[in-house]
Formats: sequence, C-alpha cells, structure tokens
Amino acid sequence: MIFSDFNLEKTGDGLLPVIVQDATTLKVLMLGYMNAEAFDKTVAEGRVTFFSRSRGCLWTKGETSGNYLTVKKMYPDCDMDTLLVMADPAGPVCHRGTTSCFDTPEAEGFVRKLSSVVAGRHREMPDGSYTTSLFIKGPKVIGKKVGEEAVEAVIEAASGNRSRFMYETADLAYHMLVLMESMGVSVSDLEQELMMRHK
Repeated sequence: MIFSDFNLEKTGDGLLPVIVQDATTLKVLMLGYMNAEAFDKTVAEGRVTFFSRSRGCLWTKGETSGNYLTVKKMYPDCDMDTLLVMADPAGPVCHRGTTSCFDTPEAEGFVRKLSSVVAGRHREMPDGSYTTSLFIKGPKVIGKKVGEEAVEAVIEAASGNRSRFMYETADLAYHMLVLMESMGVSVSDLEQELMMRHK
C-alpha cells in the first residue's frame, strides 16, 4: 500500500483522512489527515505522523507530549479514500488529557484493556500482585478457580439474583483472562475461533 493508491479526489485538498483506533481496546482515538510525506514517514518510522492543516507542516503525534501512537496495522477503506490506523498509544491522545478525542464511554473495550493488564502482570510478575500469585501457581490452579467462579455464577443465575450474577460473572471473566494468558491465548485468538465457527 502506497499513498498514490488512495483516491483523494473527494477531499479536494489532496489530504487523506485517517482514523486512529487503539489496537488493544479498539476504542476510536482521533481523526487526522496525512499528505504523501506524512504517510511515508508513518510507514518508515512506525509512529503516526499527520499533516497539520492549521500549521501547514508535518506533525508526529506525541512529539511534544511523548504520547506517541505506535502503528500496529493499517487498513484502507473500501473506496480507498480513508485510512484506519490501529495503534498502541503511549498515553492520553487528546489535548484535554483524555484517552480519546471522542467522548465515548471509558468502559468501551475494557475487556481487552484488562487482558492487556493481565499480560503485563505475566511479563513483569510484580510482587504482591494477586494476578502474579495465580501465574506462579500455574494453569491447573487457575483452571480450578475458573471452575469455582463458573459454579458461583450459575448458582446466582438459578436464583435470579442479577446483581450477584453480574459480580460472579466479572470474577469468572477475570480469572478466564488469566487462564487464557497462561495458555498463550489472546482475546483476538478467541474472537478468531468464534468467527470461524460462525461461518
């Protein structure tokens, strides 16, 4: 994919609209624009660079704040006139200090965010962390905990207690994420398996 592949007749200014999405949580972070130079710099350096329409120059997101957007994947849309960039943000994306320039609920994509936190605990194994203690005990013990939480969730469902069911289901989801991490299975892997079955 090169810049000349894109159809920019609609924009009138030769700029490519770019939507940036968090590669982990899938939260939409911002909208910016690229010219050919910004696109090439983004591809070459792996950090999102835009063309600032107000300043008339290139602008690498995070060059002053340190909150860079590291590119994971890029997808053109069906008409080849917009680009989706999936990126890992190093910090808040909006100048207001918020995660996103769009005020969507912060809970959006939280399962993926939690999965990322669990993976970080697995890498770093910090002392005093409950998640670390589970990883030390291994998949057999984690699996037993998943079973216990599943039974508790079923009991609350059978009794019709919605709030307790939600509480126990949250425990189940957390422990399942820990078990998945210990087995080397990501949320994306799970989605792929489910999508394959759906087909």
